[in-house]
Amino acid sequence: MKLKKLTRRSAVFVAAVGLLFSAQTVSAEVSVAPQEHGPQQQEFVHGAPQVPSLEWTLAAGGRIYDNWWEALDRSEPEGTNPAYPASAKQEGAGTWRCKECHGWDYLGAEGIYRKGSHFTGIKGVMGMRGKPAESIFPILRDANHPYTPDMITDEEMLRVATFISEGLTDMRAFIDYETRKVISGAGNFERGRAIFQTTCAACHGFDGRAMDWGEGDEHNFVGTEAAELPDEVYNKISNAHPGAAMINTRAFSVQDRISLMTYIATLPTGIDD
Repeated sequence: MKLKKLTRRSAVFVAAVGLLFSAQTVSAEVSVAPQEHGPQQQEFVHGAPQVPSLEWTLAAGGRIYDNWWEALDRSEPEGTNPAYPASAKQEGAGTWRCKECHGWDYLGAEGIYRKGSHFTGIKGVMGMRGKPAESIFPILRDANHPYTPDMITDEEMLRVATFISEGLTDMRAFIDYETRKVISGAGNFERGRAIFQTTCAACHGFDGRAMDWGEGDEHNFVGTEAAELPDEVYNKISNAHPGAAMINTRAFSVQDRISLMTYIATLPTGIDD
């Protein structure tokens, strides 16, 4: 009952503020490289429906969390985020991504980014899960998050707040944090197979090798990604890849998405598998 009340309240809040800012928002100038879609898909990839569903809002907020300039078709930020810790190891535009400090698993310094080149010491956002979006929104506009309205409008930032409030999954339920591998049996393998073969396979092929992000002899398929970066892949299948004409699975349950990950993690990782 509490979850239903939160969902309804957040949806009403987002809709109300969306109406407030729609008349005031001015589109930012765009000077980014062409995205992985044609002009006929521009509205689907970067636009918004007239009456957004909660599921659409969660996915849209997740894409902004991933990479806001690709998601929103804005200019890539210049330089390193001034709020990014000087002791951390990354630099440049990537430090402006929410995931860079808070992690793909939303746990920040307590999660997968607790060590390695992405460690910042910054806590995650999981602790805000379940809080009203309207109470999260001001935090996303404070000095620790120096995004101007030209970068991310208030209406768009509300999508991020709603994503944090209602769209996070505790990935420790299906990822082994010592090995960064999907836990075998965490989801229903056959259910995952059914979802993949009837949705994802349209682009990735039945064996997941129709799309290859590798270069030269180094192949990189969806199975490769799931085997090495399951936390990132879970974000991509839940929310879609920013700037690409990719479907998301927000209309499916969390358990369905975990089942999908369970299946994807078994797909071929190389050309000869």
